[in-house]
Amino acid sequence: MAVDMAPLTLALIFLTFFFAAFLKGTAGLGFATTCLGIMAAYLDMRVAIPLVIIPSLLSNALVMIDAGGFLPILRRFKFMFLAALPGLGLGLWLLGGSSSSMPRLVLGAAMILYGGGGLWGGTLRLTQRPLLDGAVGVVTGAVNGLTGSQIMPILPYLMALPISKDELVQAINTSFTLSSIIMLVGLNKLGLVSKELVIISVVGLIPVFLGIYIGGKVRRRLPEATFRRIVFALIGLLGVGLVIRAFL
Repeated sequence: MAVDMAPLTLALIFLTFFFAAFLKGTAGLGFATTCLGIMAAYLDMRVAIPLVIIPSLLSNALVMIDAGGFLPILRRFKFMFLAALPGLGLGLWLLGGSSSSMPRLVLGAAMILYGGGGLWGGTLRLTQRPLLDGAVGVVTGAVNGLTGSQIMPILPYLMALPISKDELVQAINTSFTLSSIIMLVGLNKLGLVSKELVIISVVGLIPVFLGIYIGGKVRRRLPEATFRRIVFALIGLLGVGLVIRAFL
């Protein structure tokens, strides 16, 4: 898809990248969903989605490096990560046969309720089990393929386990990375990844790096309880974004 963007549009794209990357560095999630929610106001989504994939992969990689402990997390949640792959294929197949407006609306409402409940109430406590990991992986992949959201139900599940904030950030970003790679391959096969978009994405890595760096410094200074409140608030806000997108 050929694109010709005005300087103001390019500036808005790079500012969006920085803002979403700062949130990503602070809370460990939300880059792609935040970018798409903002870009929907000034870009065609067929341009915005492929534009976000490369910076999203970089933001995932930077946060994973900053959080540390990649191999232990990969071994611990291997069933969940592997199960997400066929789930993603299922979600994309379902998306091809129906509109994603209703799934986005329902998912957005669920995220608002979950984020609000986490802010003002208690949180669920679970014990990790292989079968539960696999089930969460399949459903997360299906929801991602159908709606474009990568955080449900994997994030609530991880937050219910007895893991640290860095372990949570590492696990969620490993899941994001696998999903983003598959989405990049799929978008390329659909002819939506052009040379112009790749160039803009590569230049946009500069504000993404700065946003991740500053956000990471903020996250390291946050107490565990404050970090979790920020994550719950961001889940609710991303849910609001999905609901709005369902009506666009």
